[in-house]
Amino acid sequence: MSWGSELWDQFDNLEKHTQWGIEYLEKYTKFVKERSEIETNYAKQIRNLSKKYQPKKNSREEEESKYTFCRAFLTTLNELNDYAGQHEVIAENLTSQIITELSRYLQDLKSERKSHFHDGRKAQQHIESSWKQLESCKRKFERDCKEADRAQQYFEKMDADINVTKADVEKARQQAQMRHQMAADSKGDYSSYLQKFNQEQNEHYFTVIPNIFQKLQDMEEKRIERLGVCMKTFADVDRQVLPIVGKCLDGMTKAAESIEPKTDSQQVVESYKSGFEPPGDVEFEDYGQAMKRTASETSLSNTREGKEKPTTKTKGKLWPFIKNKNKLSLKLGSGPEDFSHLPPEQRRKKLQGKLDELNKDIQKEMDQRDALTKMKDVYVKNPQMGDPNSVDPRLSEIGQNIEKLQFEVQKFEGWLAEVEERMPSKSDTHRRSGLYETQNSTTVGNNCAQDRESPDGSYTEEQNSETQVKANIAPAPAQAPAHPTSTTPEFDDEFDDEEVLPTIGTCKALYPFEGHNEGTIAVAEGELLYVIEEDKGDGWTRVRRNEDEEGYVPTSYVEVFLETNAKGAMTYI
Repeated sequence: MSWGSELWDQFDNLEKHTQWGIEYLEKYTKFVKERSEIETNYAKQIRNLSKKYQPKKNSREEEESKYTFCRAFLTTLNELNDYAGQHEVIAENLTSQIITELSRYLQDLKSERKSHFHDGRKAQQHIESSWKQLESCKRKFERDCKEADRAQQYFEKMDADINVTKADVEKARQQAQMRHQMAADSKGDYSSYLQKFNQEQNEHYFTVIPNIFQKLQDMEEKRIERLGVCMKTFADVDRQVLPIVGKCLDGMTKAAESIEPKTDSQQVVESYKSGFEPPGDVEFEDYGQAMKRTASETSLSNTREGKEKPTTKTKGKLWPFIKNKNKLSLKLGSGPEDFSHLPPEQRRKKLQGKLDELNKDIQKEMDQRDALTKMKDVYVKNPQMGDPNSVDPRLSEIGQNIEKLQFEVQKFEGWLAEVEERMPSKSDTHRRSGLYETQNSTTVGNNCAQDRESPDGSYTEEQNSETQVKANIAPAPAQAPAHPTSTTPEFDDEFDDEEVLPTIGTCKALYPFEGHNEGTIAVAEGELLYVIEEDKGDGWTRVRRNEDEEGYVPTSYVEVFLETNAKGAMTYI
């Protein structure tokens, strides 16, 4: 059904209806805007909540991370933060896909509606003006006809009167004829304009107005269609984030399922185990029978008492009554360097942890030394790339740092051996860091797998084998002096002895590199390669073309793209 044919006389009502349609669209736009604000505020509150309950950066955080339920809660907070991000995405999409589009469309719609009704009013005014002109012609024709009738009657009256002169009669006759001519002319004008008006009126109601109303109908239908599309988008915006929201919820569920009560309860033992044995039975001392004892029995009793009583006091009273002081000293960081203020088991763990940290620092320094050695070798073979002597001060500094760290390792190993010798059932066991066992001349008395204890207090058979592997595969550059000389076989031996490194990313060559020196590889501009070792500060990146071709290229010559899941997982051997 067409508005032009069915609603040809409802100009005012159509004007009101289309105005109401625009106001309704503005109302829906306001609704979406408020929904977007709600999503933004909700996401902000969720982020603040997640941030509020994130663990603080202190020593307590390290303790909490040992428990599965604490790690699960941290995972839940992180997933909740991602969940809040999806609500921010909803708000952004609502703004960009609905609010912005509707605001722009409303401006165009108002302008189009105004144009159509302006044309309608103009046509309406034109037909009304034609009607008024027709009415004017009609009244003129009616007036002239009445004047002609009166003139005719006056002529007939004058002609019948014998007292009237012939001149007066002739004058009345001429006046009547003139009036009849005027009436005839008015009739012609009226008839002509009436025909014209009917033609314009027909065109107005069957052509002009229907066309305008049809445009208004099309405009209204487009508005309704656009509103429907926006309502669908409103739902799709939520639906688009459902997969990621589902992943966030799955992550929370997986974190909750990863909680292990047995493991957490065992962790309590590992965290607070002192290493002392419970006190033995207190012997009965019969002072009333003292006179009846023989000298040998008395001496034996005295010997036994002298041996056992101090032990009982030590085991029963030394640690339980000063644990609050220990906690205070730990919090304030005022404990001695050898952790002698702690119970044996806790002291052993602290010393082992300190040794692990020192070993990591030493390995890091060795990696830097190896990288600088390679860079110096490249400078020696290719002087235009740099001065070989420029890296000597840094190599000397690194060598001094390694010596200091090795001294610290030996010191802490001594304290650790002292603690393990004193611990019950482990007096014949010595703990050494696997990376430096070959440097110590001390022989381990009873190095059985079941007597080997890991840093967290649990027994494992992998510790001994793992440390032996570390000692056996130590790289040749690590044993080199602080100021190594450049020799070609170093690169070859290093490549032959190393394990196949995993791919950690890709790179694209920005410039061509000929790679004439040993250990380098030639690349062409734009060539894509696999990255197997990232730049360690020496300006070189290790890449692989295929299974048989790999080598170093200048880092500044390539653009590196590291894989997120592989970053930090590579170990330089």
